[in-house]
Amino acid sequence: MLSLFIAYFVTSLLYQERITNLVEEILITNGKKFIQTYESAPSANLIPFMQNFSGLTGNLLQLYNKDGKPLLDEKNGEIQVDPIYIKTVLAGDIARDINKREPYPPIIGLPFQVDGEPYALFLTVEKNSIEEEIMNSIHIMYIIILFFGSFLILVAARYFVNPILRLTDATKNMAKGKFDFELHTKRKDEIGLLTVSFNEMAKELAKLDRMRQDFVSNVSHEIQSPLTSISGFTKALKQKKMSEESRLHYLTIIEEECERLSRLSENLLRLSYLQQETHPLKVRSYRLDEQLRKVVIALEPQWAAKEIEIDLQLEAMRIQADEDQLYQVWINLLSNSIKFTPKHGKIYIEAAMKEDQNVVSITDNGPGIPEEEQEDIFTPFYKVDKSRNNTVKGNGLGLSIVKKIVDIHNGNIKVSGRLGEGATFTVKLPK
Repeated sequence: MLSLFIAYFVTSLLYQERITNLVEEILITNGKKFIQTYESAPSANLIPFMQNFSGLTGNLLQLYNKDGKPLLDEKNGEIQVDPIYIKTVLAGDIARDINKREPYPPIIGLPFQVDGEPYALFLTVEKNSIEEEIMNSIHIMYIIILFFGSFLILVAARYFVNPILRLTDATKNMAKGKFDFELHTKRKDEIGLLTVSFNEMAKELAKLDRMRQDFVSNVSHEIQSPLTSISGFTKALKQKKMSEESRLHYLTIIEEECERLSRLSENLLRLSYLQQETHPLKVRSYRLDEQLRKVVIALEPQWAAKEIEIDLQLEAMRIQADEDQLYQVWINLLSNSIKFTPKHGKIYIEAAMKEDQNVVSITDNGPGIPEEEQEDIFTPFYKVDKSRNNTVKGNGLGLSIVKKIVDIHNGNIKVSGRLGEGATFTVKLPK
């Protein structure tokens, strides 16, 4: 409706004056022809002559004498002229834009004389039934366009709005923590793409929600287990009848469980710190191969106790990175390899420049990791229980910390190998 009204007023403003001027020029031309025709027939009587021409060519005429009195029949009374305009024309001027009350049809006035007597001839366009029918048809067409256009717009609006309403309802469900739904769509337009993206977002949020729940559950389990041990052995120590050997054994267990809680707390704090987007990096240039040698030396008591052979193949490499953070990466990876490498086993450490990247790989000959679980081992608290001994110490946060530090350095880490054939952790860092 608004568009039709705007179109009507705009076209009226643009073309009304132009059409009015054009019609006035035509009326002036016709009026002059009437006057010339009369002047060419001197024997003709003025009033009957003009009366006969009125309405004959689609123009209505009205003739006024010097007293301002209309001379033609009342059937031409449709021409209503203000006396001021009659005097103007009788004075010898042409009158335009007389019909101001109605923009159409216009009325013009022409002066002429007969036997020295002044007359005023006024012309307008005769109303045509065919033109009225055409205008009525146009009006009806506007109404039809308005009706069907509005109907189609409503249909189209529902076509576009319904999926948006579904998305709105789904958003409200997501705000309540409900992610187990999927919006079905066959559309290929922008709304269809939005629905597909929304489904993907819902899946990711559901995955994050499960990870959050698993995280809370795992933290609770990791904390509850040592606390239960500490509580139980503390109660046992209260007994008076206990050998010194048993007392020391219980105290040792309590100490180990406290250290376990301390490591868990430290790792949780470190992981939380690394997950902050504003985490600052203390980047400097240093020798990566020398750092790897220092890590091997620092962990010598662990691999020497299991009589593990360490094979180093290190190229001289300089890197721009946070030295402390990467030191934690190598400590965690090598400690992991030592944990799961059997006695008299072998760990192979290689560092080289490949494809304009610093590549470090640590390979052990331990039990390995199943291929279907290799993508999950970097998830916090994830443990490969089927292939690894449950007596091995660890809380499942070491590899999560490694992955986060490598990501912060714009690198990537992956694990390879087969079950029973050892595992290889490969870290690629930009030059």
